[in-house]
Amino acid sequence: MDRTASEYIDNVVRAIPTAFEQSEYEFDATPSRIILSVRCKYGPYQVFITELFSNAARKYRYYVLYQNQVVAGFDNAPDPRAIRMKYGTIGRDHTGEQIPHLHLENKKRIELTGELSFFDFVQWVKKNLSQTIDPCGGGPAVFPSRGSGNPAG
Repeated sequence: MDRTASEYIDNVVRAIPTAFEQSEYEFDATPSRIILSVRCKYGPYQVFITELFSNAARKYRYYVLYQNQVVAGFDNAPDPRAIRMKYGTIGRDHTGEQIPHLHLENKKRIELTGELSFFDFVQWVKKNLSQTIDPCGGGPAVFPSRGSGNPAG
């Protein structure tokens, strides 16, 4: 496996405890791929992270849930809705194409994003989510707002 991928995974594993609470992770590697799966918390949120590096590509999933509802889910899967959003139609030319995107509102809404790293995701979480519960509404004090899919924006 590529040395850069191994170094990236090592850096992610070192950063997890400083970014999140109650973290657990599983690591699996073969000569042709590396998989890192993480379960952790950020205040009232459950966070699920998967990084997969193979000889063919890098795939990722970064999901934030609150009471089993998807608050935000970043991934680069070949999602038909993301393909349609990017190209206007779904066709053979784009079958299986990885499209970085963000799921919001329990996956009812989707936004296209740029490619994301674990460190971009941490930045997005810290910018868009509160670690406290809203005493009036009983839920998180801040949910992602429209247009918040770009961690840099």
